[in-house]
Amino acid sequence: MSSRAPETLLGLDAADLRDRLGVPAYRARQLYDALYRRNVADLDESTVLPKELRDRLRAELPLGRLEVDRRFHSADGTTRYLLRLPGDGRSVETVLMPQDNRHTICISSQVGCPVNCQFCLTALMGLERSLTAGEIVGQVLHVCREHELDPRSQHCNIVMMGMGEPLLNLDNVLKATRILCDDTGVGFSQKRLTVSTSGIVPKIAELGAASVRPKLAISLNASYEEQRRELMPITKKYHLDDLMEACRAYPLRPWEFLMFEYVMLKDVNDTDADARRVVRLLANLRAKLNLIALNPGPGIPYGTPTPERVDSFQKIVMKSLPCYIRRPRGLDIYAACGQLKRMDSTGLVTVH
Repeated sequence: MSSRAPETLLGLDAADLRDRLGVPAYRARQLYDALYRRNVADLDESTVLPKELRDRLRAELPLGRLEVDRRFHSADGTTRYLLRLPGDGRSVETVLMPQDNRHTICISSQVGCPVNCQFCLTALMGLERSLTAGEIVGQVLHVCREHELDPRSQHCNIVMMGMGEPLLNLDNVLKATRILCDDTGVGFSQKRLTVSTSGIVPKIAELGAASVRPKLAISLNASYEEQRRELMPITKKYHLDDLMEACRAYPLRPWEFLMFEYVMLKDVNDTDADARRVVRLLANLRAKLNLIALNPGPGIPYGTPTPERVDSFQKIVMKSLPCYIRRPRGLDIYAACGQLKRMDSTGLVTVH
């Protein structure tokens, strides 16, 4: 992995800005407002800040906006971005999925991923480094500015389901969440953010203890221990029984469900027997299940089940708990779940 990313204005909260810059609290609040609520691309857009301060900031501390390396447009309206990070020039994937009157922004928490799920293209990259809070927030700010999205709208959502394992970068994920969910910051509701984990058991409890946090989604993908070890090697460290115990202990808010995600692999984990085992695993939890038929990609040794097989699985689960089929978005541009590997629309890697 590379050295630590450089400090930027993005990622600093109001207290950080006051302490780091040595400015009065009201100036820190003005700067905070410009960075996050007003989403400026250049400090000169905020004339409430004195020119001397703007000039000083330009000289001392970069703004930290992310820049577009490439963008790809899908026939279904999805846009996939390769966004270049400040400092080291690495890039991450960010996806905007519009549907009806809703917009969902899928963001990354790391460059690559260390978890090595066997059905995921991102796993083939390994881990390059974790993102800073500013780089996490910066993905959202870029998409909102380019597409004129209002973060305060109930029809705008964020899912931390892009590159990386968010709970292995939890401090930065939580700081980014506080900025994203601050009424005086970016302005999202906590109900509109979801973080997905492969099952880092100790960090699940730490996430649950946070006063401001996203909703939790668990990437399940198997119906018993041995199967999950084969598909998700992280299970060798954090066993399925321990993961389910952490889920049972998780402090859900009154309006909240645990979301479980299940990538279906043809003739591997897609049988009716698997569906019945999943029902037993999730018994007595306030839970919902998302089914995701595998999104294929080069180097992935699994097939996609038929729609009939997915429907059969869903019908069994729905007798016991809510179960939805997540329809793929952006398949033609490698923007769908599990496909993020900095590739062009032909499947060739374009950025290093």
